[in-house]
Amino acid sequence: MKRVMINEMDNLIGGKIQIKGWVYRVRKLKTITFIIMRDRTGFVQCIAENKAIDMSTIKLESVISIVGEVKEDKNTLNPYEIVIEEFEIINSVTEELPIEINKATLDINLDTMLDNRVLSLRHEKINSIFKIQNLIVQGFREFLSKEGFTEIFTPKIVAEGAEGGTEVFELKYFENKAYLAQSPQFYKQMMVGAGFERVFEVAHVYRAEEHNTSRHLNEYISMDCEMGFIEDEKDIMDLEENLIIFIINKISQEGEKYLEILNLDLPKLNAKIPRIKFSEALEILSTEYNKSDLDGDLDPDAEKLICKYSKEKFGCDFIFLTHYPRKKRPMYTMPLGETETHSFDLLFRGVEITTGGQRIHDYNMLIENIKYKGLTPEVYHNYTSVFKYGMPPHGGLAIGLERITAQLLGLENVREASLFPRDRTRLAP
Repeated sequence: MKRVMINEMDNLIGGKIQIKGWVYRVRKLKTITFIIMRDRTGFVQCIAENKAIDMSTIKLESVISIVGEVKEDKNTLNPYEIVIEEFEIINSVTEELPIEINKATLDINLDTMLDNRVLSLRHEKINSIFKIQNLIVQGFREFLSKEGFTEIFTPKIVAEGAEGGTEVFELKYFENKAYLAQSPQFYKQMMVGAGFERVFEVAHVYRAEEHNTSRHLNEYISMDCEMGFIEDEKDIMDLEENLIIFIINKISQEGEKYLEILNLDLPKLNAKIPRIKFSEALEILSTEYNKSDLDGDLDPDAEKLICKYSKEKFGCDFIFLTHYPRKKRPMYTMPLGETETHSFDLLFRGVEITTGGQRIHDYNMLIENIKYKGLTPEVYHNYTSVFKYGMPPHGGLAIGLERITAQLLGLENVREASLFPRDRTRLAP
């Protein structure tokens, strides 16, 4: 008999079916036993007479198979239940469960949750986080594909860091020294120059940053895109605006079940995201919030305050900060005058989720800016040589998948939005 998924049973009332999944809950009465079974699509109540089927050895989370008739029944899960005719334990639990996952809320601390990650992911609320995350990635891919972008796959073992600095993981690569990629930045630009014009990638990146905060991971998933023939960074911000709207709408339409499980409402975004210069943001922070201890970038407290300002002033959970200082942006960022750049960050509910902007497309300007940043152009020869052969004006952005997931869902720690987090101290599971 072919297996039927729980969410397919609405039209099978009166029929005999087979279902397979995990034992979520068991309630034994004098003459009958109720089993709540779970598969990847949901839950169903099953019932059996004790004298007909022996369930004395059944344990929570065991993998089971049930054959039975679907009958109408009003219970808290569905308008039907399964009357069990055949019952098989495919694989029984052999040890006591280290965490209880058959309750409405998984009431454990974060470390315990992550130490028992596979079990915790069986909980429908934890599971729903990653179903929504999947919709975010699908939305990213669908939107950009419709806009003429090509998905690419770039190396994660590289000869130099794309962002400069020392925040790279070094590894031995046969006789040579190599690094884990901080970003696909160089390759994105190369692919624009290769004639693809518009490219995107969803992939892991690595940052050897020693901080251990609720908003940082050392391995995370970056959703990157790069597009050629732009006027300036405003084209990239316009693109992201429409991208965010598309993703939110997709989650609303296809993730309603998971939003209901998590008891969440998505932010409304039907108009332009407010845009203010970085220098203006500093003035607002100083005059409105008496915060003036910043030098070229915002600290976490400042990001929260400027988002608070955006919510109160513009009624928007998002805000673009533009014209970041040249001294604080990577070597490939297009300068604007002597001190500013054609760059931006997108902040959402108190956290930066995107960095982007226009890139330098002129070879000589790029070489000079590499020197301005105190770096050696020869080290980046494989990257810079591409700019000798006709590179169009271009720009792009990178969105941290775990961060945007955490902010959309109101998670307290970005690790909750990572299947198997890698941070300053965690290498397992």
